[in-house]
Amino acid sequence: MRLIPPRGRFMLRVDDLHVRFGAIAALRGVSLHINQGEIVGLIGVNGAGKSTTIGSIIGIVRPSQGSISFENGSLLGLAPEAIIRRGIAPVMEGRRIFPALTVGENLRLGAAIRRDPAGIQEDLDRWCAFFPILGERYHQSAGNLSGGQQQMLAIGRALMSRPRLLLLDEPSLGLAPKLVAEVFALIGQLRELGMTMLLVEQNVRMTLNMVDRAYLLNTGAVEFTGTAAEMRQHADFERAYLGGAGAAAAATDAPR
Repeated sequence: MRLIPPRGRFMLRVDDLHVRFGAIAALRGVSLHINQGEIVGLIGVNGAGKSTTIGSIIGIVRPSQGSISFENGSLLGLAPEAIIRRGIAPVMEGRRIFPALTVGENLRLGAAIRRDPAGIQEDLDRWCAFFPILGERYHQSAGNLSGGQQQMLAIGRALMSRPRLLLLDEPSLGLAPKLVAEVFALIGQLRELGMTMLLVEQNVRMTLNMVDRAYLLNTGAVEFTGTAAEMRQHADFERAYLGGAGAAAAATDAPR
């Protein structure tokens, strides 16, 4: 079961993006692109500009300069709901599920923009099979799920909109190492289904094991971009992460 056609076609392009919060330049000329079928990583420490980039793409942050296009149509000025309708689904940092609602109710909220009841039910069955724990706890409160299970629910909810591009913002944040491995294994399964993804992460080692290409952000600018192999060989993780000597090994384990 493939979700989209094989990779190759241009999907998302961000050009010369600038964002300011008062006197602070949060983004300084960020440019990136994602081709259909790719997994692209956006890595860097807290404050590097990763979440600001995501926020700009989904319409919750207004750039002062630059362009963002998705499948050749501009996203600038669109409301977040309109961007989701275009085919982009974010899974934001912190998961942001609704703990008082059931697992099933959370999943159905992901399909709020749709008007095809039969298709919605088909996708509920599909993703509950893909994430078995969600099927097992479908009628239980989402607040009773573990952190890793809540992350699965957040991803499943995003998939209910049938996105063509999935944005994952720090999916491993706050999870124990075993759960981090489980979440990345699920991302790998989505890759096998053909899902196009932008993976925003501090965990450099796990990210580079997953992505086709990556961008290293440092203080609001792209410091290096390339394939995973090129990033490992050439990117200055020591400077980007800790700004001092002896830190490269620590950086690859992405301390928080």
